[in-house]
Amino acid sequence: MTKKKSVEHGKYGFMFAVPFFLIFFIFQLYPLIYTFYNSLIYTAKNGRNITESFGLGNFKNYVFGNLGGGEIWKALGITIVLWILNFIPQILLSLLLAAWFTDIKYKLKGNGIYKVIMYMPNIITAATIAVLFYSLFDINGPLTLIAKSFGWVGKDGFLYKGWASLIIIAFIQFWMWYGNTMIVLCAGIMGINPSLYEAAMVDGATSKQQFFKITLPLLKPILQYTLVTSAIGGLQMYDIPALFNDGGPVVNGVNSTTTVMMLIKKYTTVGSAQNLGRAASYSIVLFVVTMIISLVFYKITQDKTNDGR
Repeated sequence: MTKKKSVEHGKYGFMFAVPFFLIFFIFQLYPLIYTFYNSLIYTAKNGRNITESFGLGNFKNYVFGNLGGGEIWKALGITIVLWILNFIPQILLSLLLAAWFTDIKYKLKGNGIYKVIMYMPNIITAATIAVLFYSLFDINGPLTLIAKSFGWVGKDGFLYKGWASLIIIAFIQFWMWYGNTMIVLCAGIMGINPSLYEAAMVDGATSKQQFFKITLPLLKPILQYTLVTSAIGGLQMYDIPALFNDGGPVVNGVNSTTTVMMLIKKYTTVGSAQNLGRAASYSIVLFVVTMIISLVFYKITQDKTNDGR
């Protein structure tokens, strides 16, 4: 009797994993290491003479010194404000809609169609949405002309006011992403055991009590994921502010809607302003801030063990 040859399944798993690691090393790990290296190369210009030194010169002069004018911290503040202005209404509306669409008591008819309609802004390209809103709020745009007729804005319109540009961009981000967040939260709520809601209904619990006592506590891992990924994406915001009004009017030495990614792009573009070491040091600051904020959010939203730890 011949012995059957066993199949080594492990090697096939390794073969499927190799492409991922190759792509990760080439397009993620290597650029990250190279960015750290560039951040330590300080380039000084004295007339036509250009000298390079290896050390913390970029951080000393541009990040914590006066040579950069504190632009990285101003841009970081703008980025965080933009994220907060779009995330808070986004998560509140998404939670409300997700609870409404998944409520077993009301069983809303045609909720699939509503979900598709609300998700549609997310599949439109950022360039299209930025151009659309720019045409609406341009100096001769329809919404600007209506606001002028009521005396709400001056002759320059909305785009020349820093606060107005911030609010418009935050609204664009909110409008684009609330549908995606709603779908994620709906999936999380649908993963909760329906018998919990049925038992609560038998005990006379209202929809509000079910939401706060059952849905929110059991939805915490999904909310944690949404919060952390939204913070990471928000701190890397580039396309909408850049395409909408290219940074907006100058306020306190920095364009009013210039995000950190736009500032980094400024110093990586070929030209007189190109300074890869400066851009790399700003990238490291963004990396560290993103990591700290993500860890703080993770710590705040993680479940505690029975002993309170």
